[in-house]
Amino acid sequence: MMDLIARVANRHARLMLLGAVAVAAAAAFFGAPVITSLTGGNPDFVTPGSGSARAEERIGAATGIRSDGGIIALVDTGAPVDDLRTRDEVAKVADLMSGDPVFADVLTYYQAQDRALVSRDGTRTIVVGRLKDGAGDHYQDTVDRLSAALDGDPGVRLGGSEVVGNQVVSTVQHDLERAELLAFPVLFVLSLWIFRSLVASALPLVIGGLNVVLTLLGLRLVDRLVAPLSIFSLNLVTALGLGLAIDYSLLIVSRFRSELAADPDVGRAIEATLRTAGRTILFSSLTVSAAMASLFVFRQRFLYSMAVGGLLVSASALLVALLVLPAVLRLLGRHIDALAPARLRRSLEAPENTDGGWFALARGVMRRAPLVAIGASALLVVLGLPFLKVAFTTVGPASLPAGASSRVVDDTLRADFPADPLESVQVVVATAGAGGEGGAGDRDVARQRVDALRAGIAALPGAASVTPAAQLDGGTWLLQVTPEQPGLSGRSQALVKDVRALPGPDEVLVGGQTAGYVDLKDSLTGRLPAAALIVLLTSVLVLLLMTGSLVLPLKAVLMNLLTLAATFGILVLVFQRGHGAGLFGADAQNALDATQPVLLFAMVFGLSTDYGVFLLARIKEARDAGADETESVAQGLGRTGRVVTAAAVLFCVALGALATSRIVFIKELGLGTALGVLLDATIVRALLVPSLMRLLGRWNWWAPAPLRWLHERFGLREGGAPPLVVEKS
Repeated sequence: MMDLIARVANRHARLMLLGAVAVAAAAAFFGAPVITSLTGGNPDFVTPGSGSARAEERIGAATGIRSDGGIIALVDTGAPVDDLRTRDEVAKVADLMSGDPVFADVLTYYQAQDRALVSRDGTRTIVVGRLKDGAGDHYQDTVDRLSAALDGDPGVRLGGSEVVGNQVVSTVQHDLERAELLAFPVLFVLSLWIFRSLVASALPLVIGGLNVVLTLLGLRLVDRLVAPLSIFSLNLVTALGLGLAIDYSLLIVSRFRSELAADPDVGRAIEATLRTAGRTILFSSLTVSAAMASLFVFRQRFLYSMAVGGLLVSASALLVALLVLPAVLRLLGRHIDALAPARLRRSLEAPENTDGGWFALARGVMRRAPLVAIGASALLVVLGLPFLKVAFTTVGPASLPAGASSRVVDDTLRADFPADPLESVQVVVATAGAGGEGGAGDRDVARQRVDALRAGIAALPGAASVTPAAQLDGGTWLLQVTPEQPGLSGRSQALVKDVRALPGPDEVLVGGQTAGYVDLKDSLTGRLPAAALIVLLTSVLVLLLMTGSLVLPLKAVLMNLLTLAATFGILVLVFQRGHGAGLFGADAQNALDATQPVLLFAMVFGLSTDYGVFLLARIKEARDAGADETESVAQGLGRTGRVVTAAAVLFCVALGALATSRIVFIKELGLGTALGVLLDATIVRALLVPSLMRLLGRWNWWAPAPLRWLHERFGLREGGAPPLVVEKS
């Protein structure tokens, strides 16, 4: 296949490049609107079919009102609630909400005389606008209209779940643009330093941009034709798209330059590059794709959107690297080093020096293999220890910057009001024989059963109060429980589980923010083993097909798990305990977002295997060319050291730019992925891999006979002998 691609690139390079330009223009035109059309927020983290989701659906069907607490306007004029200024401000907000068709009703203190709507010191009050069920995207339009109408009014701040979602979406869109503006100049400067040629250094960024626009088109098609996707997938697509394209471009361009230095014929250099680096990229793409595909196991829109984005971006990166880049290199030929100072160009193409820095490092590590293997492993284990005490949370107001209105409202409600409407536990009770045809006797029996359940809930630890039963329709009743502690605290989660365990009428559903979070955690925990199994088996299979060894894939899995543990441990130190959080513009959250370890498991595992493929491919190439066990490892690390380290640095910049986001869980994603890549490119690749390969010797390449047959029958092999000239370290 690689030979076929090389022949086409050599014969039809101009046609392939013109086609790529046309496809890129069409993809940019039709795909770019997806940036503003995707939405996100609480619905991204709902678990379909769970008890909390069914409770929300039942309340909506019975009342026509959403059960998420609606939009909350905090009114703070600096005057008591009975002052005319506060009354006028409340009336203004209530009129705006009442005049919007999406609101079902509006609750104020003056109307309901409910002290829960007034702060303890009597100086602030809230206006609660409850939303009609089934309004779809109109909720966000309502938030936009209300925000615009109240813009510039210092006495009113908007909060509530829909406002949180709206502000998360707008913040993500703004942060995405800022991250791109920050990343591109840094990536270009680093590429220029790595390649020392203006032309060569521009190629990874051009290929990266093409990869991103192609993936955006794919996202838009999936969103329109298959299933709605989350806006958060855009962060993954842009960062991972740039990162993978840069990795693959660096690998191909550096190999092409090395082949040209050995043989000036451009056509033969293209063929040799695709037979070697091209096949390596194919294996790499398979590992990343398999890891991201494992996220389809999960039911939350946030995670399956990441699966779609990851699959699209890895497939696009592969196609662009194998079809577009060779055509560009064929047309550039030796002009790839145009605009490069001659002195720097010669330093890159000097005769091979097997005593260079990376060669020396590999041999030094292998001379002290037991000590290095134990020390590197111990370091990763120590870094991972804080993860043993991890705590989890979910997306909410605390995920937003401190100045966001929804976070201010949430913090104020927690600190100064008797209760936060968003934190109530909603118990939906369905009773048989309570309809109109059942008669007054049946209704009385149903109420008695609901009241008995209410008494049982009130006696549970963690329940501060329970409202009287409200009949929503003939057979549906609602109890609202105010927890003693904040909604996502351990005690409030235990309260949800205790309510579900109580004996009650025919059907009892528990909803609300806390119940939704409990269902999210249970769903993630229940499905994580299946996702992990997919990642592990596919990684082992791909590496087996590439190397013909069972030992190397199993060792790679172990090292990836150590990398993950260290990454998670550092994230706990930064975002849960607050050590160094200020460096990333964050405060200690006392917890990690529950979805991030799942997402990072797939991403870091896939990317760690990706870099392992780069190294193992060169080691196998040297071994197949006749080098002994020790020398093949030294040549593999020596030849890939500079290129793969450069790729890792650029990847860290592309993904680390996400850490500048003002959304906490996006920071966790950016920093976590960058840490995983950095740890793998340094401790694992430079220390653990050579030391363990030295200790195992020929056992590195062992596999039982059936697996050896599988490799010989279906496995792909690195082609060609190692080039005579490589880039110096």
